[in-house]
Amino acid sequence: MGTIGNIIWLIFGGLIMAIMYFISGLLLIFTIIGIPFGLQVMKIGILALWPFNSKVVPTRQNGGCLLTIFNVIWILLGGIWISVAHVLWGIFFCITIIGIPFGRQHFKLAGLALTPFGFTIV
Repeated sequence: MGTIGNIIWLIFGGLIMAIMYFISGLLLIFTIIGIPFGLQVMKIGILALWPFNSKVVPTRQNGGCLLTIFNVIWILLGGIWISVAHVLWGIFFCITIIGIPFGRQHFKLAGLALTPFGFTIV
């Protein structure tokens, strides 16, 4: 189910979404101060590329208050809007029974998009 779901996901918008994440991540990486945020956008892009059979888990590293500060800056500068967009798409897909697996993937992306620092994709 995971491979078929990923192929369907890629055909119907996942590839375009991942490319947009990668482009915006590269634009952030070009600015020196945006490197940590660009890396997190790339992480979201990787999950957007192949979301089925992927899990978002906390990292084992203890980042302390620095991760919290970066997450707050992330939320204030646009993470909330990315997360809201994924939640709305998730609700839209969950209206039909066929779309529920895709809606669940958008909810997973919304969680990562809200606070990406301190999490990794397995």
